[in-house]
Parts: sequence; C-alpha cells; structure tokens
Amino acid sequence: MAAFNKFNDFVEQIGKAIHDLDGTHTLKVMLTNTAPLATNSVKTDLTEIAAGNGYTAGGTATTPTWSETSGTAKLVCTDVVFTASGGTIGPFQYAVLYNDTAASDNLIGFWNYGSAVTLQDTETFTVDFDGTNGVLTIS
Repeated sequence: MAAFNKFNDFVEQIGKAIHDLDGTHTLKVMLTNTAPLATNSVKTDLTEIAAGNGYTAGGTATTPTWSETSGTAKLVCTDVVFTASGGTIGPFQYAVLYNDTAASDNLIGFWNYGSAVTLQDTETFTVDFDGTNGVLTIS
C-alpha cells in the first residue's frame, strides 16, 4: 500500500477531542484526483471525484479499532473496497481518511498511489489497511 500521510491539523484535533478513534465515530475513505495538502483540515478543502458507477459521494466507511499496548496506541481500520458498476470510477490518485461524525468532516490522512487510477466496469480497488501495524501509531 502507498505510504500514509497525516494532515497537520490532525495532531491538534486529537488534543481537542474532535476524533473518537475507538469506533464510536464513523471514519470514511473518499477518493480524489487533486493532490491533498498537509495543511488541509476539513473535507471541503478537497475535491472529491464524482459519485456514480459504484462510488458513493462521501466515500465508504471503514471500521476503526483503537488499542494501546505498552504506551503505544494504534489505529487499525478494515479494508475499503470500491467496485465499478455500470461504468467507470475515477480517475483518482489519492485515498483520503476522514471523520464523517465530526461536524466539519475533519481530515486524518491520505495515501498517494503515484498515478491516476480509473476503474473500468466490474474492476475493484482496495484501500488495504495494514492490520498489523495499523494506519497510525502514537507513542
């Protein structure tokens, strides 16, 4: 999987209790073909790809799990699969993780897949979260 890039404001948002990462907040993955900036902080800062053909506006929910062991906390999320149906999805180059429960849809981080991807009808794309190391750790 592509490397995780956190949004700068995410660090402050944790301190302000905007994110409840233990599964009570809904985290979603949305797709964009416009490069996110580390300084972006809310979903409206980004341009999402058009909905349709199997892609839902706002993206797809993942199930987060937050755990701590020996002073290191870890966020693990279930994989998200996008499937084109009835036409193409994309192009997109970036998958963005954000908090859909937060009032402003606050951003967490993103992955850059290196080049634009377009899914043809029936093709799938999996945002494959690392089940062992997690999306992110705080120690």
